Amino acid sequence: MATATLHIDLNALGANWRALNALSSPATETAAVIKADGYGLGAALVARALLSAGAQQFFVAVAEEGVAVRQAIGAGPRISVFSGHCPGDTALLRDYDLTPMLNSPQQIRRHFDTLPGQAFGIQLDSGMNRLGLEPADWAAVRDEALAQAPVVVMSHLACADEPEHAMSAQQLAAFKELTAGISTPRSLAATGGILLGSDYHFDLTRPGIGLYGGLPFSDARPVVRLEVPLIQCRDVAAGESVGYGNSWTATRPSRIATLAAGYADGLIRAMSGRATLYCDDTPCPLVGRVSMDLLTVDITHLDHTPESLDILNPTQTVDVLAGVAGTIGYEILTSLGARYARRYTGTGAT
Repeated sequence: MATATLHIDLNALGANWRALNALSSPATETAAVIKADGYGLGAALVARALLSAGAQQFFVAVAEEGVAVRQAIGAGPRISVFSGHCPGDTALLRDYDLTPMLNSPQQIRRHFDTLPGQAFGIQLDSGMNRLGLEPADWAAVRDEALAQAPVVVMSHLACADEPEHAMSAQQLAAFKELTAGISTPRSLAATGGILLGSDYHFDLTRPGIGLYGGLPFSDARPVVRLEVPLIQCRDVAAGESVGYGNSWTATRPSRIATLAAGYADGLIRAMSGRATLYCDDTPCPLVGRVSMDLLTVDITHLDHTPESLDILNPTQTVDVLAGVAGTIGYEILTSLGARYARRYTGTGAT
């Protein structure tokens, strides 16, 4: 088979949720963020595995993602939509029992007019300037919104993955000021916020990247392994080049393996000449440029020709690979392509 295989450990996913849940007090509920098709791993199976682990609330980016999750897990658990109640969302929110996080006075009016009585949350801007009601808008609509009993009032931290950054404390103070005196459940922390400590936990936390094995949750269990099959192997003489642009030239007689993956599969071109693949525990350097469908790897030092090499494994996590490519683990994980054969293990794998 010439298709790379993405191995997904659902037991590790569940264990990461339980570990993050354990970092908060029993009074704090731990939800799970499964936007972007479960961070690229398949929202349906991811949601079921997290439900089995104990999660009862889920967050997605847009209503269409919420529909897919509802179809996977059925009625009962709350599915909240970060983008709120956008034009055209009304039927989806109603028919699939989705809970929008309302971000503006316009969204509040739209929701109250079209879906009176349906659950909603409020998102406040505590300083990130991305989504949420600004303080003046919140002051104008606060009494009316609270009278309709939102299920949560939330905000989002901009710099939680940098524990010493002053912005988190500033946002915490702003969020406390904006929500002073309310009895509605509150939520501020995603993965990084959980790790900042109990002052940030409030009533509900919303871990995302940490569930999938990513930083800043350094104690996370690896969830993914990406195995790339070898298509062809060739001997390259010293002085010969490999790949587009002659960007790598052999300095010795070399054995070069061509593997079936490339930037069309989320292995971005910035990895060219910098990333490493693995034969079990033995590192093998990526040489030449990443092309659309192919990688070229130096396996001269191996004593055999393997059938495949790993580019994601417990040694080279999404964050390590992202570091050599000058990006972040989120981008690597959510860019993993549709061509991969996905192989699930653990609870809910079938």
